[in-house]
Amino acid sequence: MGSRARWRQSWAPQPLTPLMEGPDPEMQEEGSKKESSWETIREWFKAQKISPGGGGSFSSSSLSSSFYGSIQAKTQDLRLLLGVLGCPLAPIPSARDPSLNIHIKDTPFETSTAKYIIQQYLAATGCLKQQRDTKNMYAAGMVKMICCETEISSGKAVKCLGTRSSENGCFVLWQMRPGMWSLELVVGGHKVIAGSNAKTVWRHTPWLGTHAAKGPQRPLRRIIQGLDPKTTASLFTNAQCLGENRIGTVDCFVLKVSADRAAVIERSEGPAEVIRHILYGYFCQKSGLLIYLEDSHLTRVQTQDNNDTVYWETTIGSTIGDYRDVDGVLIAHQGRSIATVFRFGELSMQHSRTRMEEIWTIDDVMFNVPGLSLDHFIPPADIFDNTTNSP
Repeated sequence: MGSRARWRQSWAPQPLTPLMEGPDPEMQEEGSKKESSWETIREWFKAQKISPGGGGSFSSSSLSSSFYGSIQAKTQDLRLLLGVLGCPLAPIPSARDPSLNIHIKDTPFETSTAKYIIQQYLAATGCLKQQRDTKNMYAAGMVKMICCETEISSGKAVKCLGTRSSENGCFVLWQMRPGMWSLELVVGGHKVIAGSNAKTVWRHTPWLGTHAAKGPQRPLRRIIQGLDPKTTASLFTNAQCLGENRIGTVDCFVLKVSADRAAVIERSEGPAEVIRHILYGYFCQKSGLLIYLEDSHLTRVQTQDNNDTVYWETTIGSTIGDYRDVDGVLIAHQGRSIATVFRFGELSMQHSRTRMEEIWTIDDVMFNVPGLSLDHFIPPADIFDNTTNSP
């Protein structure tokens, strides 16, 4: 076990920088060697800019064909996919001691209704009648990531770039309560590793090294996509019920939770200011199960060159299904996530909208894995050095 811990601590040869959950705001100076985790998305969008000449006309089609016809283009597409869909986090922390007791007096109707819906969700998944306590979980699955399609507009014309090439991969996920998890995801020869020791959330990619997430510790979004009903329920403990809506032909109750102002401010850094992060859960009225999950993350960036303000909005919508019984608990075994990254400015008419997709299936789930210990969730050594030296 000691050799495993040492191996886990050898991933980060470069200085630790904060993990930003969105595209790079193009704030970095030329020649700077310090990278942020938005670097991949920034470089990807820079390669698709509208040409400055021609009165707002787009660059020639040869740019598109050369960019997307090369191996480098596929690599950049895949890095963008993994940066957005690989291991995003939920907007808010899980409730340590979730209270679903419904007190009618002095409780808003929207809040009491949401608590009732979550109770029905826990009952539908079998968590309320589960006899033994679940201490940890293991899950393994397959993913298919479909590369990006981008629509660029200058206000006068619209240009579509990209091809729907796809890459297959797999992932392994471990979780131990409270708040510890570890993910290894491999797609197209690229490996993303992320984890949490219940205090610090971190991520490692070959092209950016290791980064720590700013703000409060939050669960992995992949966990709440039907894999862990109790964690999902804890996120919606203080939710509001927005009413009813339909997903396809299914009538659903819609619940909403959002990060508070203090939390989003804590996640901001430099010229990049997180404005909001909201999560919506769609619970089937007939079965009580979660069948759709959507979150929206908006960041405002102040540019250095012309004092313009640029907004980045990332939206991820996930359809969740194929619930199967695993030790008395219904676990979703497949789903599809569609992410959209929308970039727009206050002064410029130019905007970009990029769409990407992931299809995932669960092959194996196991609860209370023997021998799983805290050593499986040890972050890289740089994380410890950073937290020790921080004021």
